[in-house]
This record gives sequence, structure tokens and C-alpha cells, in this order.
Amino acid sequence: MATTTPPVGSSAKPTVRELYDSMSYGPAPEGDTPVREWIARHDGTFGHYIGGQWVAGSDHFDVLEPATGKALARVAQGTAADVDAAVAAARAALPAWQALDDHARARWLYALARGIQKHARHFAVLETLDNGKPIRETRDIDIPLVARHFYHHAGWAQLLSSEFPGHHAYGVVGQVIPWNFPLLMLAWKVAPALAAGNTVVLKPAEYTPLTAIRFAELVHEIGLPAGVFNLVSGDGATGAAIVAHEDVDKIAFTGSTEVGRAIRVATAGTGKGLSLELGGKSPFIVFEDADLDSVVEGVVDAIWFNQGQVCCAGSRLLVQEGVAERLHAKLRERMERLRVGSPLDKSVDMGAIVAPVQLDRIRALCQQGIDEGATCWQPSWATPTEGWFHPPTLFTDVAPSASIAQVEIFGPVLVSMTFRTPEEAVALANNTPFGLAASVWSENINLALDIAPKLKSGVVWINSSNLFDAAAGFGGYRESGFGREGGREGMWEYLKPIKAHEAAPLPVIAAGATSLTEAPAGEASPGLPAIDRTPKLFIGGKQARPDSGYSLAVRSLSGRTVGEVGEGNRKDIRNAVEAANAAGAWAKLSGHQRAQILYYLAENLSARADEFAQRIVAMTGDPLAAGASEVDAAISRLFTYAAWADKHDGAVHDVPLRGVALAMHEPIGVVGVACPDPYPLLGFVSLVAPLMATGNRTVVIPSERFPLAATDFYSVLETSDVPAGVVNIVTGARDPLVRTLADHDDVGAVWYYGSQAGAAAVEKASAANLKRTWTEWTGREWLDPRAAEGREFLRRAVQVKNIWIPYGE
Repeated sequence: MATTTPPVGSSAKPTVRELYDSMSYGPAPEGDTPVREWIARHDGTFGHYIGGQWVAGSDHFDVLEPATGKALARVAQGTAADVDAAVAAARAALPAWQALDDHARARWLYALARGIQKHARHFAVLETLDNGKPIRETRDIDIPLVARHFYHHAGWAQLLSSEFPGHHAYGVVGQVIPWNFPLLMLAWKVAPALAAGNTVVLKPAEYTPLTAIRFAELVHEIGLPAGVFNLVSGDGATGAAIVAHEDVDKIAFTGSTEVGRAIRVATAGTGKGLSLELGGKSPFIVFEDADLDSVVEGVVDAIWFNQGQVCCAGSRLLVQEGVAERLHAKLRERMERLRVGSPLDKSVDMGAIVAPVQLDRIRALCQQGIDEGATCWQPSWATPTEGWFHPPTLFTDVAPSASIAQVEIFGPVLVSMTFRTPEEAVALANNTPFGLAASVWSENINLALDIAPKLKSGVVWINSSNLFDAAAGFGGYRESGFGREGGREGMWEYLKPIKAHEAAPLPVIAAGATSLTEAPAGEASPGLPAIDRTPKLFIGGKQARPDSGYSLAVRSLSGRTVGEVGEGNRKDIRNAVEAANAAGAWAKLSGHQRAQILYYLAENLSARADEFAQRIVAMTGDPLAAGASEVDAAISRLFTYAAWADKHDGAVHDVPLRGVALAMHEPIGVVGVACPDPYPLLGFVSLVAPLMATGNRTVVIPSERFPLAATDFYSVLETSDVPAGVVNIVTGARDPLVRTLADHDDVGAVWYYGSQAGAAAVEKASAANLKRTWTEWTGREWLDPRAAEGREFLRRAVQVKNIWIPYGE
């Protein structure tokens, strides 16, 4: 049916279609009066919360409102003395807090969750004023998730003794949180720390401290015991004072990779626990069969949520060539309709950038992208002139090596690149030093689930983006840090084995032993000289002569020479790492296949048990019975990890959406291992076997004093179907060799058992690529299965990848 347009001046009413086409959103401001009145009641000035009391502070700084640029409040600048007082209060409160039964701590966390819910709108508006993010996000996402985390961890507090036996809290935990999700990051850290029985000293970000201060008020209102939660506000110097404090037992940090490196160095060799959630440059991978309209909305959630100020923002759009132009056109159309304005307006999509320095950084990186040849597109409309705003931005024609494709911009800037094949998509996705999150879009679930495990990231979302829940762990690989927040994985970050408080007994060899170079020469044997059996290194499944051309004498405690080994050096370590990297197929074997090989190792070691026992006795001087016991324990340990190889499963998390979150255990990759001197065979097997069982490859430095047990063992490896490169052995001085492993960018983790100075060197060197480390210098009783095998070793041998899979129409 033909339609006609009413003449000018006609009184005819517009049609429904005309109204629909012209419909626009009017302003819908959220009232902020109650929150501003709350600030005014405090005269606009806030202090620290220490030991259950408010402390004024000696100096203050302005907190600015991003949407207007005006001062919002003044907050105390924490000093070293303030940090000392907060740590002392936390230490004083620790015994009573830990003495509470599980139910009592659960009740306190439940009270915090209820308090958050009762004051949800107040927290949401305050967060929006302080941070600049839209009220729709703080009201509908941030604050509900905060309450969810406290509820979830009230459950873990109730179940602590039954679900985490043999473990207890670290003690005093120092926590430093960022400005992009101020209250949510507080919940991610404070809830598990308190549930585990720790006490807390928290420093909020200097740009956004107000919701943390309001949370401290809530803590005070519900009557949480004094000193259990302490807040010291301030800038980076305050955070550094917490990190450096000798009476802090663990540090949890979320922020930039650069600061994370500095914290890793600062805590090296101190024995402090450390978890780091750092930067990201997350890929958003779109295959040609994806629903492009859904993809567009996914991109909106991935990069323009919170103005792109999200560590896991999908800032790299990787799109298959055949649909790239169509998707870019749809994105430009959608960007033209995004609304940027006052974050208190419930109809806006994007609010303000948190601070002028961050806005300047975003602009500078955008200009750098243009200078490097990329094409920049922004909507036609202008952003508000008051406050700090940046429009949504799309870069195309971006080279994979371009700065904007490698550097975390932390703003509403999307960079797009194309690929042709799934293999190329994976290569592009992994082509950064980060590994926090990724998003995969395809209607072919087989393809999506094939790609997800290949991505070097701790979280993968299938046909979705930026999904979070307290039940599902969140955290990264590589330079995105280590540790997890949320779920069972997150609870482990705040617990340590009870035995870690006790120095384990060491065998006699640990006391008064002379070094290899200081021992006197052995006496000559009568008769004919022995036929030389100097062991070589074991690299890539083959015996290899050391690059140095030198050998080291191995002597018993009495000084008698019992053999020689090659003196490994940096080149030998390099060769061993290359061989281990080439053995990646080991990780693809089924758990059952790895179990069969571990059983075979045990079988072949058992056949030579007397020989290995005699070797141990010759080196250590222990009775033959002790040597036989060590061999028997090594055989049992191989059986243990053969048993675990097909049983150390992940989990399916119960998250509140139509879908599942699969927590997959993935091998770390290449792991460097420095073995202890006591129990030279059992220590070697106890460290290598769990790594083998979980699909890792190893470069092992055996006992420096008594390496012959490990060099004898490579003949067992050769006859037990262990693929070349899965286990590599380099003998020599432990600390110089392990330092080379810690420096190596292709090593994913280092396990070190030696001196405290050696541990400090390993942890400092690991900061270069933020590899995982597990260092000990107090000793373990390796014969005791409770201390030397089991889940603790398996947890250390894997990293958890959470894959979110929505389903339903």
C-alpha cells in the first residue's frame, strides 16, 4: 500500500514507524544527593582505618571527579608510620581471628555481603562519581558482583577445614588494588583473604579510594573485630611501604606489569607469598561463520565497557578476511550510535576516563598508531568538553608488530587485524607477551573448543566477553601475572601448608658437608684402574658432552672420590631448553599414556634398585638400609604420579548464567628444576614426576653434591619410552645454572630447592618475563609422603584456564 508524506503544516500525527526511527534517549540522571551529603558530613576529608579506628593522617591529597574535573574529596596520604601501625594492628588481631571456628568467620563474611546489598545504590553512585564509569555498570555489574564475592567466600569460610585440610592462612596480607574496578577488586582480594583466616592491610588506588573508605565504614558498622581489616590510602609510595614491610606475610597486587615486576624483585628471597594480576592485550577472534550482529555487541562489551579501562578488554580484534569489511562496517555504524556523557546518566554507554594522565596516554598511543600507518576511525559526534572523555576508536590496517597492537592502551581503542586460517588466528592471538583473557566467536562449537586450549591466556570466553563470577577463577599466563582470584583456585592463593611453619628434618649430609672443590683428593685404589664411567649431560633424549669441556669430582662426606660429572654452562642450559620446547607433544598425550610411562619408569628403577641403593650409600655415607629406603620411596613416588596422571581433573564451575565455565588444568610448559642435596634420587624423582604427570617438560639440575643418582637415572629414562626432550639433565653448580633458567624467556616456571640467597636470585631474575617460581630453603622430609608428594605439587605443576561456554537460544 502506497504511503504519502503529510504536507508541511499538516496536523497529521507521525506514524509509529516514524516515531520508532526517530526515537532518541533523553537524559535520565541518577540522583547523587545522598552520596554528596555523605561526603559533606565528613567535611570532604577522609583518613585511614587502622585497628578499628579512624586515623586522620598527616597529609592529604585531592580526589577528582572524572566527569567534571572538580575536586570530590580529600584523602590522607599514607606514610611509613601509618603502614607500620596498620600492619601492627593486623598482626595483633591475627591470633583471635584465626582462633575463630569456620562458622564464625562465615558469619562475618555473610554480614559484609548483606551490608553491601543494603547499601548497594550508595556504593554504585559513589563508584560512578569517583571512577567515571556509567551508573548502569556500577549498579548492575560491579556492586552485585561485590556482594556475590562475599556470599561465595562466606561459603568457603564455612567449609575451610573440610575442603582445605592441612592448610591455614598466611597471616598478615598486604593488598594493593587498581582504579578501574575499585570496589570489585577490593572484594576479589579481601573476601578470600578473610575467609582463609588472614588479616588485611589494603591500599586502594589514589585516584579512586572512596568506595574502599565507605567499605571500611561498613566494616566498622557491622563490628568486624578491630585490626582484621585495615585501610591505608595513598599513592605508590604507600603501596611500596606495604610490599617492603617485613611483617607482611603475603602480597596481592593488581595493576600494571611494570609495577608487578618491581614487586616481584622487592619480595624476592623474603618468603612472602605473592599473587599478581597484571596487564593484558586480549584477542577477540572472529571466524567467518560467526553471527556478526552478536559479534558487534560482544565488541561493545569487550572494549567499550568501562571505557576500555579493563585489564582483560578485548582490545585486539582478529577477524577472518572474508568477513572483515562487513564487520568493520557494522562496527562503525554501532559506534556512531554509542552515547558518551555524564556517567550518572542511565542512558549513556561510556563515561569519563579516570584521570588526565590516562587520557593523555590514550591520545598519545592513538597518535602513535596513526604515525605508524594504521587507519583511525572515530564517530562524527563530539565528546563533552568538561571532564576527561575519549570517543570510541577503531584502528584498521594494523600491523601485528605495531605499538598499538602490542602495548596495553587501557582505553576505548580497538585495533583490528585479519587472518586466513585458524592456525594464523592462534599465532596472532599469542603474539604478545601477555596472556590474561581471550574471546572466540564461531557458530562451530568444535572449532571454538579446538582454538580455546591453544590460546595462551587464563580465561577464554566462547561467543561472549567480560564474564566474571566468584565461582570461576580469574588470572593470567606469562606477563599477565600468576595466581587466580575467585573460586577454589583463588582460595589457594591465601593458604599455605601447615608444615611450612616447621623446618623439616634433614639428613646428616646437610650438616658440615664440604663443597666439591674443597674436598681432598681420594686415595688411589690398589690394582688396575677402574674403567672410566664419567656421565654426560642428558639433553633431548641423548647423552651430551658439556660445552665447557670440564668435569667435576663427586666425593663422599669423607672426601673419597666416587665419580665425576660434566660441568654444565649457559650453552648447555640453552640447548636443554630448546630440546624441552621441541617436546611439546608430551602435553598432548592422554593422562593414561603418561601414566603408562611413569609406571614403566618405576618398573625399570625397581629392577636396578640394589645398584641405585649402593650408589646413594657411596655418595652419602648413609647405611645401606637408608639407601634402599630412598630407592623404595622413589619407586612409590613414581607410582603416585602415575596414579594421578589421569585423575588430576579440572572442574565445571557453577556460574549464574546459561552456560558453564570449564576450569581446565594445563601444563605450564618448560619448567626448570633445581633439586635439593638431601635424598639425591628421591628429591629428583619427587620434583620431576609431578611435572611429567601433568604434561610439562623439564630441565633439571640434580643435587650439586651428589648428582650421580640423577645421572644414573637417565639410563632408566632411555629405556622407559620417555620421549626425547621431556626430561633433560644438566649437572654442575646449582645456583649459576638455575639463574640461567630463571633468566630464560622460554622457561615458564622454576622450582628451586637450595639456599635463601639462591632463591632470592631466582625470584629476582624471574621478573623479566614474570615466570612462576616455587622456592624453598628450609628443607623437606622427602621420605614423608605427607610433605613430599600429592596435590600441592600437582597444583604447582599446572595453570588453570577457565573457558566460559554459554548455551541456549
